[in-house]
Amino acid sequence: MNKKWFYPILILSTLISTVVHFTVHNQPLQFATACLSLLFWAAMLGKATENVAHYAGERLGGLLNATFGNAAELIIAIFLVKEGFFDMVKASVTGSIIGNLLLVLGLSLFAGGLKFKTQQFNPMLAGHNASLMMLSVIALFVPAVFLQQLPSAKINNVSLIISGALILGYFLWLYFSLVTHKEELGEKIDGMPDHVEGEEPEWSKGVSILLLVVSTAFVALQSEWLVHSVEAVAQALGWSELFVGAFLIAIIGNAAEHSAAIFLALKNRIGAAVEIAIGSSLQISLFVAPMLVFISWLFGNPMNIIFSTYEIAAIAVSAFIASSISRDGSTNWYEGVLLLIVYTILGTVFFVV
Repeated sequence: MNKKWFYPILILSTLISTVVHFTVHNQPLQFATACLSLLFWAAMLGKATENVAHYAGERLGGLLNATFGNAAELIIAIFLVKEGFFDMVKASVTGSIIGNLLLVLGLSLFAGGLKFKTQQFNPMLAGHNASLMMLSVIALFVPAVFLQQLPSAKINNVSLIISGALILGYFLWLYFSLVTHKEELGEKIDGMPDHVEGEEPEWSKGVSILLLVVSTAFVALQSEWLVHSVEAVAQALGWSELFVGAFLIAIIGNAAEHSAAIFLALKNRIGAAVEIAIGSSLQISLFVAPMLVFISWLFGNPMNIIFSTYEIAAIAVSAFIASSISRDGSTNWYEGVLLLIVYTILGTVFFVV
């Protein structure tokens, strides 16, 4: 991140987005400027999280990076839920999951593999991640098969029960991985010291936390502006809500994970990169998506947990290949290429359906 151009462009893009939002009644232009500003604030969010992670330690740092990296997706999704765009919400959840498993992880493995022939991380952690990915597929597949013909009221009630079970499962996983089996899963998930010698954080702990909060606030603001114009843009371009949610919004929201995971892979900290990419995907499927079901009830317009056949197929394919590649705890650049090819295939078919 080049300070000479990054911070001026961050400020300029925010000012332009603000002026356009309040003075120009052109929704495509509002969408474009909000996207640009959101990309830079997501990158700032990723940088602030990386600095906080330095002080928190490797495992907790990876969790923090995934959590705040998902802030953009969660905030965008909440505003979409508030507006009643449930199909786009589910598409954006799908896009976030496959984006992390295929695009973020693929770029990380590819970039790290070009610099280092083979990169290793904890195989036990990889195995647990693979099992959790299968759980996320089951949690989406079963309701879609069994609940389709039920009345809406029953579907909504069952969706709440399933969502509650997933959230409980996610928090128990955090307890398992960070407390009871912390040593087995590895505090130093790359087999490296928490702090690489000679590498110091850019900011102090206090400044890092402050910038984390400020970045999250601006991500929330730009996300709200983006959502207000996204439907008009989709109609103007002739793009489906499925494609806009699954790829356009997901790529913008994943900007923080993109930058952080790739930078870590280039430093031969592939375990942390995998923790961000796969951990972020698991957090979306096991916590964010179920939480959105509960949030929709607060807005008085319940959203169920039934995803479309296209979305379930995309998540299942992504989980299958990511699990196959990462389960042995060893990666190389070609495995990154395989993930990127699958992402390209899914992007192509989502665009035309």
